[in-house]
Amino acid sequence: MPGTTISSVTTLTPERPALCAPSRAARELGLRRYEFDLAVELGRIRIVSDEASGGRRVARTEIARLQAQPGFPQTLRERVRVVGTKEGASLMGVSQGRFARLARLGLLVPVRFYLNRYRAVVWLYLAEELREFVANSEHTDLITGRTPETLRSQLTAGLDMRPRNWRGRHLGFLLRQADDPWARAGAIATFLPSEEIADIVKVPYERARLDRLRPNLPEHGAPGSPSALLGEQIMTAQDADEIAWLTADLVRQLEATRTPWPASSPVPSRRDHAARRPRVRRVPILPVARPSAPAAPVDIATAQACSDIPVAAPLPRSGHGPGVTTARPPRGLLTWLGRRSPRSAPAGDHTRGT
Repeated sequence: MPGTTISSVTTLTPERPALCAPSRAARELGLRRYEFDLAVELGRIRIVSDEASGGRRVARTEIARLQAQPGFPQTLRERVRVVGTKEGASLMGVSQGRFARLARLGLLVPVRFYLNRYRAVVWLYLAEELREFVANSEHTDLITGRTPETLRSQLTAGLDMRPRNWRGRHLGFLLRQADDPWARAGAIATFLPSEEIADIVKVPYERARLDRLRPNLPEHGAPGSPSALLGEQIMTAQDADEIAWLTADLVRQLEATRTPWPASSPVPSRRDHAARRPRVRRVPILPVARPSAPAAPVDIATAQACSDIPVAAPLPRSGHGPGVTTARPPRGLLTWLGRRSPRSAPAGDHTRGT
């Protein structure tokens, strides 16, 4: 209508938070949760620590960066795609037997594993890495040629590098997410047997803190079940050289936690206890002569030196008056000599202090 003024109404849109939870980020990136977790472990998606919630979050700028990549989201999902032995062999153009041999020799590194209903271990590999292995011209003989005799002898002896390669790869994932020496020490201790950790970490406080910081590994069945025990065996170092390597790394990280000791920590280390312990001066004890032996001459300098030695305990009060303290008469050689040749008491003093 003429003369009518229409006022514009502004709709306020709530500002989106700068950080979002991993589950929300996975939905916005078009990934399943296990694909998102694998992308984080591989470094495909960068996460940050949120001090307010104490967890890990994904920045909005990181989500925008991934969404702006060409071919999103298919390219991102392809980079975290995992395949088993059958699909991996088809992808590489080899038989399943040759694929399994290459994996047992450690040439193909698994990225995941699980136990099927028959408690058989199923290893999963990155499809991207399998394609890169085939594209490398140095691997042509391994793919199409005859397996060398040295490698065949190792397979005959029962070599299987898949569990160890998985442990090494997963340890790299955990170390990349660790923020301080304590977190790195906990990641290393995750793959060591408990008896090895007990031999290395002697301080109960350090052992308790290390157990608290150990990351949770994938679970396979109910605790104590055969599947869980098998999964625990795969996730624990078995070879002597692997245990020695992990032990050396754990000792190095523990030394890094002790020097310097953080001021905010409630319990100091043994080194700090030793530094703060007051030094106690040891009082030399003179030998006591036997009664049957002749009395040895007393050196005046030795007697004066012994009398100058401070007494750590508070001196008892004597009966001479309040506020006056005297040391107890020395025991040992000097006391025995005093009994043999008593000194004359001073004039006017007929009482003996106690």
